[in-house]
Formats: sequence, C-alpha cells, structure tokens
Amino acid sequence: MALNPGSSAPMSPSRAARALCPHCGFCCNGVLFGDVRLRPGDVPERLAQLGLGLHGPPGRQRFLQPCSCFDGRLCRIYAERPERCRTFTCSLLQRLQQGRIDLTTARGIVTQAREQWARVLEALRSAGDPAPHLPLHRRVARALAEPLDLADPRAAATRRRLLLAVQRLARTLERHFLAPVRKPRGSQSRP
Repeated sequence: MALNPGSSAPMSPSRAARALCPHCGFCCNGVLFGDVRLRPGDVPERLAQLGLGLHGPPGRQRFLQPCSCFDGRLCRIYAERPERCRTFTCSLLQRLQQGRIDLTTARGIVTQAREQWARVLEALRSAGDPAPHLPLHRRVARALAEPLDLADPRAAATRRRLLLAVQRLARTLERHFLAPVRKPRGSQSRP
C-alpha cells in the first residue's frame, strides 16, 4: 500500500496514522476529549515514570487532556502509551484506512478543523481565557459562565464570536472525527 496522496486505496493502519496524525493531534490536545481513563492492562506506575500526570484513586485513574506527553505533533511515550490511546481511532483516520477518503482530502479536513480551532482560541483569548492548560470544552464553559457586561458592546460581540466558532468546530468534529464509521462490505468483525 503506497502513501499516494491522491489515492483512495486502503492504507495500513500504521501508514495512515503516520501520514495523518502528526498534522492533527485532536485526540491528545484537549480538543476531542477532556480526560482519558486508564484500562486494566495499563501500568500506572510506569506511565507516571514516563511523565503522564495521573489523577484519581487506584483502579479509576485517568490523565487529563491536553496530554502532558503530547509535544504538539507526536506522543513522547508512543511505544508505551496507554491502552486507550493505542486502540482509539477517529472516524477520519478510519475512513482513510478503508480507502473511503484520500490523504489529501483527509489533511484538508484536518487543516479546516485546525483553522476553526484557532478561531475558537482567538475568541477565548478575547474573552479573557484564564486557563489555556484545560481541555477545550472546559475553557469554553468557563468563558460562557462569566457574567456578560451588557454595557460593553464588545462583550456581546466577543461572546457571539465564541459561540459561532465553537458551533462550527463542533459540527466539523462531530462530522469528520467522531461520527461512527460503517465497516466496508465484505469485512469481518474482529473477535
């Protein structure tokens, strides 16, 4: 299977991930998820040694997003990442792997989503975002929970800009990254 950007041929999972994921990072940077719960096969002590900040009681531990091991493009602990990280595949990546979408189109969708995310971040900064270390949904919730100063016309415009930017990004994420993907005809379910 070649890494042909114009091809709609199926790609192996590892090739598709190498070709697309470094351009995205939404599953690691707090855009898609607020936290990730560890699975029974994970070794919390080892993950903590690797720099993953864990929270919660034993057996219910989780790590917050943005992930402390995500460098903006890649996972610093990829070879030893938690099980949930190893098994998650967004719907955009699934469609690329199945050949339902080509690499150029997939990267274009990522670019569009990143531009929408940048507009959300700009609107959050305008609203006085006090917590850039939090997952995106918490940052938006905090900004929207702030009282609106109706005497300041800029405040209403900022709130409106934030709401519209979040709505556009959410629509893109739901459609391209989180929507269930049907298996191609003739494929068998995994045990």
